[in-house]
Amino acid sequence: MIEKGKISSFQMAVMMYPTIIATAILVIPAISAEAAGRDLWLSPFWALGTGFVTIAIAIKLHSYFPKETVIEYCPKIIGKVPGKIIGLLFLLFYLHINGVIIREYTDFVIGIFLMETPMIVVIASMVFVSALAVRAGLEVLARTAEMFVPIVLFIIFVIIVLLLSEIDFDNIFPIFEEGITPSFLGALMPSSWYSEFFLISFLLPYVANPNKALRWSVMSLLLISFSLMVTNLVVMLLFGLITEDLSYPLMSAARYISIADFFENVEAVVMALWVAGAYVKIAVFYYALVIGTAQWLDLSNYRPVVFPIGMLLVIFGVWVTPTFTEMRELLGATSPVYLPFVQTLIPLFLLVVVIVKKRMRNRSQENEQVHS
Repeated sequence: MIEKGKISSFQMAVMMYPTIIATAILVIPAISAEAAGRDLWLSPFWALGTGFVTIAIAIKLHSYFPKETVIEYCPKIIGKVPGKIIGLLFLLFYLHINGVIIREYTDFVIGIFLMETPMIVVIASMVFVSALAVRAGLEVLARTAEMFVPIVLFIIFVIIVLLLSEIDFDNIFPIFEEGITPSFLGALMPSSWYSEFFLISFLLPYVANPNKALRWSVMSLLLISFSLMVTNLVVMLLFGLITEDLSYPLMSAARYISIADFFENVEAVVMALWVAGAYVKIAVFYYALVIGTAQWLDLSNYRPVVFPIGMLLVIFGVWVTPTFTEMRELLGATSPVYLPFVQTLIPLFLLVVVIVKKRMRNRSQENEQVHS
């Protein structure tokens, strides 16, 4: 195998938590509120179906090809040339998406805290730190996630507790004012983020106890959904219908926190949450891209491509969109189709082909036995 390290199913699940929620917790409330209104807190729950299906597909494909990633088994499923093309599509997709993630991180950091810092400095510094982690291997990434995730969960919990005195329950009523449809439309955004669970297809070959992968992945998905539901609910109770007009509702909520004129400026804590979570997310996408590229090129070692791909990520981070407004429009308009198509529908197609081929092979063997 190209990766010598091993992780547990629990570590994989821990890695996936910030990989999904790091960007979702700041961006999704505002975008979902445009469609769901007061019912946006229910949208992450309705979106669970996409997460369950994506996880099931990744696990099932892994059961047929237990020592290979999607880049490796694509040619075995649909033929060498089409398989290489689909593999390249996955790699270009993760290159583009990681560029979007890096730009989200950069726009947030510069827009809120480092207004005078050149964009290229923020992007390059994060990519360089992530490159060091990716080059160190999967086990280092897993241990980094294990260190950061409890901190992120604790910060989210503290922020929500400190905001309880500011919330107004009248903001959530009437529930289902326009029926259940708006909350389903609001679920399009979190469902696109949940499709990112297909990243486990790049991790499963290196999981020491894959028999527990399904259980831990589902638990990670449920924790993500619960975190988003609670965050969306608190934001709605605090801001009401103006939530959709806020760029970063959770950051705006943190600015409300003030205890005895002493415990203030909590937005710096949100900044720490964002940086820690974004670092893990960027590193996991970066790792999948590096491993996949090395396998697509039939290399025996993935480390030589780490820094060249890092340079591409810096370029994509700058190039992907000119402004934050266009970034939000990109996420709101294209993500609900773009992300699930590549990470759920294409893998589903691969799985169907595998199942059909297996059944045809079994029938052929049965016919041979009958005739013999």
